[in-house]
Amino acid sequence: MGGSLNLGKIFDIQVRLHYTWFIIFMLVTVSLVYPGWSQWLSWVMGITTSLLFFISVLAHELAHSLVGRVNGIPIKSITLFIFGGVAQMTKEVTKASAELKMAAAGPACSLAIGGLFGLIWFLTRNTLEPLAAMTAWLAQINGLLAAFNLIPGFPLDGGRVFRSILWRSTGNYRRSTQIATWLGRGVAYVFIGGGILIVFLHPFGLSSFDGIWLAFIGWFLDSAASASYRQAQWRDSLHRLTASQMMTADYMIVPPSITVSQLIQEHVLPKGHHLFLVAEEDRFKGILTLQNIKSVPQSKWALTQVEKIMVPSDRLKVASPDDDGLSVVEQMDESETNQMAVVNEGRVIGLVTRDSLLRLLRTRAELGIERISHPGGGNE
Repeated sequence: MGGSLNLGKIFDIQVRLHYTWFIIFMLVTVSLVYPGWSQWLSWVMGITTSLLFFISVLAHELAHSLVGRVNGIPIKSITLFIFGGVAQMTKEVTKASAELKMAAAGPACSLAIGGLFGLIWFLTRNTLEPLAAMTAWLAQINGLLAAFNLIPGFPLDGGRVFRSILWRSTGNYRRSTQIATWLGRGVAYVFIGGGILIVFLHPFGLSSFDGIWLAFIGWFLDSAASASYRQAQWRDSLHRLTASQMMTADYMIVPPSITVSQLIQEHVLPKGHHLFLVAEEDRFKGILTLQNIKSVPQSKWALTQVEKIMVPSDRLKVASPDDDGLSVVEQMDESETNQMAVVNEGRVIGLVTRDSLLRLLRTRAELGIERISHPGGGNE
């Protein structure tokens, strides 16, 4: 997610903070002002509450991530933003039971945290007013966070629970995702419609700001549901493909003995190539990118052979022609690379890149192709 700050790692999971989170930080900080409190105390309690709320949302996402990890789903990062957080997985959930556990873990964590703050409020309500006020708000907001996420609208946690139940009962992941998405968009439209009514009618003493905020949440849910369904369709399409069907021949092979200067003069400048497969007699040796070239001082280009600066094959993940397309992309995500060589018996036969893959999927979607026809007859 763009516009994010890296905060470090927890349990080897990268934690990022999106700039929109500062909106919530400011709203929470300025909202906790009570009559009789000094300005200094109001700011201290507001900032402390904002930080504890941040920790609560982070704990919610970590619960998802750690349960996912236990179920064999690697989690690369967590990004917190204005509406909560999102965990980036490098591998898709393959079992309905695993998704059910992952989805339920977040709301369960929020309820537990809310209960803890509620207990602290109960013990301090008559003695420490600032602490009681802070914990009361945190208990309520964690309860609301759990309740909101349990709404059965995909991609909220409740929507994912609903999808996992459908998936488990029907065995059809794609159909279950489609139904959960319809429900999610329906919930979003209810939020948008309710927000518009509040703006004009102000029921129950609600303000126009409340209505705009509710409609904005509905718009966000509708966008998220549509994007999640497109991603599910994309992954389903990848699952139907093999590496040999996804690979491209649009790449340049160079020998390991060529110098960086020769490479630039013969291939980079006149032809615009920026990625090279290094091979000797078709035997795959490694991959070279412009980033590798930039690591060499220009004064040494004429003396440096590409085999000295390439990423060698033993440090790369490669695909076999029959590898599942989704697993290839998941390996690329895990290794944070934009390309993967397709190798058969040690020989390079193609290259899978994100750009060529997106073009292939876009073309298939425009042509309405769902399955791949094989020359021998029949379909996947």
